[in-house]
Amino acid sequence: MTVRRPPAAAVLLLHGGREAGLGPPPPGPLNLPAVRMRPFAGALRRASAGDVLVRAVRYGHRGWNGSRADPLHDAVRALDELRRVAGEIPVVLLGHSMGGRAALGAAGHPLVRGVVGLAPWCPQGDPVTQLAGRDVVLVHSPLDRITSAKASAALTAGARAAGARTCLVTVQGGDHAMLRRAPAWHRLTVSLVAGLLGRAPLPGPVADALRLPPGATADEGTVDLERLLAPGSYPAGEAGEEGGA
Repeated sequence: MTVRRPPAAAVLLLHGGREAGLGPPPPGPLNLPAVRMRPFAGALRRASAGDVLVRAVRYGHRGWNGSRADPLHDAVRALDELRRVAGEIPVVLLGHSMGGRAALGAAGHPLVRGVVGLAPWCPQGDPVTQLAGRDVVLVHSPLDRITSAKASAALTAGARAAGARTCLVTVQGGDHAMLRRAPAWHRLTVSLVAGLLGRAPLPGPVADALRLPPGATADEGTVDLERLLAPGSYPAGEAGEEGGA
């Protein structure tokens, strides 16, 4: 990783993958999970003032691979390298599907301020203690048939009890690939990342959820996207409508 000028903050993107797969991810446009994250990277770069590094984490293997947890180790190595070249800067991990699981697992790294998980893979029994003191916002469609929105809700409740500040945003009519209602996924993600980095206010209902006490239920910490599209929910200057990407 080469950084010409140390950034003020960073966003590391972790794309999806497979439950098992020891081979390397396919190159370039053949790596569809990585391609799916490109619009998010572009939206984040356009929204930043040029001093936020937006970088994708490179995977050595295509799958999670059981106890090997290969993408998790890739994420930690990327954070260590970022720390070496840029110093003690705040980082938000943005992960989709398997990448969401890796982002949650790597959140205990000293640089990490928060995690945004898009349709994350949250198996029951995954640890949550590393999320203590972090802001965690998961975004999931109830129609997702690849990963479970109910599992995301359970994780937000468990992490909150362990000392994290958490929220689940539900996207009605969405899908796992985030192609349905894509502009809303992109716009919401930009707003969440900026808010977690302290560069802009978070959408009001999300900020309220992050302030809930440790004993709050999963339902109390869940916000539907439609609430965030209501006037006044987004910070000034953030479009709430689903216009162009």
